[in-house]
Amino acid sequence: MSKKIGTEAFSRRAFLTSAAMVGAGALAAPAFAQSAIDSLINAPQRGDWDDQFDAKAASRTATAVVSNTPILGPQSVPSIQQAIAQYQQIASAGGWPEVSPSQQRLQIGVNDPAVQSLRQRLIITGDLPREAGISSAFDSYVDGAVKRFQARHGLPADGVIGEFTLKAMNIPADVRLQQLNTNLIRIQTFPEELGRRHVMVNIPAAYVEAVEDGSVATRHAAVVGRISRPTHLVNSKIYEVILNPYWTAPRSIVEKDIVPLMRKDPTYLEKNAIRLIDGKGNEVAPETVDWNAEKAPNLMFRQDPGKTNAMASTKINFYNKNGEYMHDTPQQGLFNKLMRFESSGCVRVQNVRDLTTWLLRETSPWSRQQMEQVITTRVNTPIKLAEEVPVYFVYISAWGMPDGVVQFRDDIYQLDGNAELALDTTAGTEQPVQ
Repeated sequence: MSKKIGTEAFSRRAFLTSAAMVGAGALAAPAFAQSAIDSLINAPQRGDWDDQFDAKAASRTATAVVSNTPILGPQSVPSIQQAIAQYQQIASAGGWPEVSPSQQRLQIGVNDPAVQSLRQRLIITGDLPREAGISSAFDSYVDGAVKRFQARHGLPADGVIGEFTLKAMNIPADVRLQQLNTNLIRIQTFPEELGRRHVMVNIPAAYVEAVEDGSVATRHAAVVGRISRPTHLVNSKIYEVILNPYWTAPRSIVEKDIVPLMRKDPTYLEKNAIRLIDGKGNEVAPETVDWNAEKAPNLMFRQDPGKTNAMASTKINFYNKNGEYMHDTPQQGLFNKLMRFESSGCVRVQNVRDLTTWLLRETSPWSRQQMEQVITTRVNTPIKLAEEVPVYFVYISAWGMPDGVVQFRDDIYQLDGNAELALDTTAGTEQPVQ
């Protein structure tokens, strides 16, 4: 904040009065008056009275992070090299100041000394324009800058300084530089041409890109494997979509979950449309099984297609030795969570029918309408793709875009070599820091 303006206690009423006087003079000299008002409003040292809440400008700043350029492609290496050069310069200049927690919630409308270091932090990484200046006012410019920062770090863009936003802001510049260098090596392992149509699953970002002709055709939030059951890196091809899939429970789930539940509620299998199948393909009645035996029965536990099915409407198969696949889920609320790292290795895809429509577009006669009609029948329907689509499961926790936007994500599997980048699994939602 400017000391001069602070000592004069420049109130909003005084400002309005002076503006009115300038306005009166404008009758005689309109050009001069407009220039005076513009220079007053645009001054970097606006102080506490800055209440120019330009919501549209703030919104544009936040949404500018979204891009149709895929993470992997011809521009990937030069883009991350550009980001590395930027962060080398920042680190060489001493990095950025630490943003300290405040006694009050830091959000739009607040006036707090901590906002000064917040402004400095955001200016250094280009999230806040330098002309916004340094003051203690959390105005619309700071709100837009915080939202932009949050979007670049995979956080909910709510403009509030919560614990995860604060943690991301306070990771040192040299650590971020190291993260970029680590991911440059990863990106360099991929060819520029990945296929005219391909799918990319970025595990740390927990999202899926369907890419066509060098542009992202559709993007999806995802749920990927937890650290104890990680999703594997794969270069493969999608060969099949199954509508109304069966789900076969893994042996571990049978032993740890289903058998104990059957001991408590003998109707559990019936309620969840799970059938028991023996080695010859015959169905076995649940009441004929001793559920209190020491070992779980040596039977297949297969769930019928339907809304309660663990894969819901869709399963997407690709070649891999780990038995992993992409699929729908009846638990759509999972996609609203900040931490979407809790599957057993398979990938749950939000709005999966948009993805399958894109995958099946060149496989006649599978239009969206035809697909929806089949899903309503709940009949298991495997569909071979007319042309297999390349799919890449990658681990990229930092990358750049051609427009200069730099993205970072948590190192969820602790592969980046620095504990400060690791995933914080203590909570599933961003809580404001107070």
